[in-house]
Amino acid sequence: MKEFDTIAAVSTVLGEGGISIIRVSGDKCLGIVDSIFKAKNGKNLSDMKPYTMRYGHIIEKETGDILDEVLVSFMKGPRSFTAEDTVEINCHGGVTPTKKVLQEVIKAGGRLAEPGEFTKRAFLNGRIDLSQAEAVIDIIRSKTELSMKSAVLQSEGRVSKEINSLRNKLLQIIAHIEATVDFPEEDLEEITGNEVKKDLMEIEKDIDRLLDTADEGKILREGLNVVIVGKPNVGKSSLLNALLMEKRAIVTEVPGTTRDVIEEYINLDGVPIKIVDTAGIRETEDIVEKIGVQKSKEKINESDLVILMLDSSAELDNEDYEIIDYIKDKKYIVLLNKRDLGCRINTNQLKELNSKYIIETSAKTGEGIEKLKQCIKDLFFNGEVKSGDVIITNTRHKEALIRAKESCKSAMDTLTNTLAIDLASIDIRNAWLTLGEITGETLEEDIIDKIFSEFCLGK
Repeated sequence: MKEFDTIAAVSTVLGEGGISIIRVSGDKCLGIVDSIFKAKNGKNLSDMKPYTMRYGHIIEKETGDILDEVLVSFMKGPRSFTAEDTVEINCHGGVTPTKKVLQEVIKAGGRLAEPGEFTKRAFLNGRIDLSQAEAVIDIIRSKTELSMKSAVLQSEGRVSKEINSLRNKLLQIIAHIEATVDFPEEDLEEITGNEVKKDLMEIEKDIDRLLDTADEGKILREGLNVVIVGKPNVGKSSLLNALLMEKRAIVTEVPGTTRDVIEEYINLDGVPIKIVDTAGIRETEDIVEKIGVQKSKEKINESDLVILMLDSSAELDNEDYEIIDYIKDKKYIVLLNKRDLGCRINTNQLKELNSKYIIETSAKTGEGIEKLKQCIKDLFFNGEVKSGDVIITNTRHKEALIRAKESCKSAMDTLTNTLAIDLASIDIRNAWLTLGEITGETLEEDIIDKIFSEFCLGK
């Protein structure tokens, strides 16, 4: 276990609530808290048993005044989150009492923790690997039960287990090659080369299996970015309200009611989907509406999926065609809305668009909403959102897997073209090192610092 100074931070959200928790971690944590704590039973914290709590008050050192009534808990390292001695002060919730207690801890010798420093210490002390550490922040930021479940599996080491298995296989290949090089015989080198190619092909299949989950995994982790576009007054805001099942956006018969972008999350079978309602796209002289139209076009460019709404009760016009032309190269679903008012659109005019993703709807009555949800699942999840499997959710992990696969391919090409197993071993070792970046075993320190800097304070 590495030696660090003692750090402290608020581990709960600042605001009014039942309790707040100030976490203190490091070899001096017990002494620091003991110097500002007065137990009800009159005892010092130095004789406190691990994994117990003690009731008392936090005292302001300078004045001796009671700051708050608290419970103090003690976890002995390495059986704690950071694998260090850790004290947690449970004080009353609220910004003022929480900040005052933390301030006294800092005055007594603690240092304010940097973002993610507690989890970083757990990693550096060997309690968790980097993949598990990254899963901690994913759990905190998860927006649905399924995205949280995926992050929990990663935090338990399911992804690490898969990666370590691949690295062990690569290490065995490297050892086999080195043994062959140490005992050079022409036929032995050829036999080893053929065996190595077979093993690398199996490893490549395993990497492909993990990469196949990456696109779905990214959506589970970050959410699917869906933007609703169309002319003014085609029912975009009504659709947003229908999906949310609440009146989130103002709906009127006046074209151009929505001036700004409205963003909300919905849960689609456990997948977090950010629905963006945009201003109607049209030529306008209104300065505010013009800004809204420009924002709408920016959101289209940033989106994973475009939902184009057309008014089926009216014939298509030039404005409709301009929007159709703008989105035709993106993933899209076309909704022929206002089905309850009858249909005047000639579907032959939509022949440039894939009919599979054209749905008749009525945002007013709810007709077609379930079909829209199924269409989204068909586009991104082959019709079904799966759970319980190992899924690659982190873009950094995906990139490392791609680079490892390229190294394996390069090694196989070398073996096919030259039979030089010693040259192939260089690429195989690169694959082994690249996979080690996922668990943090071979990652440079500055990149590790950047990863943890994105964590919240107190975690």
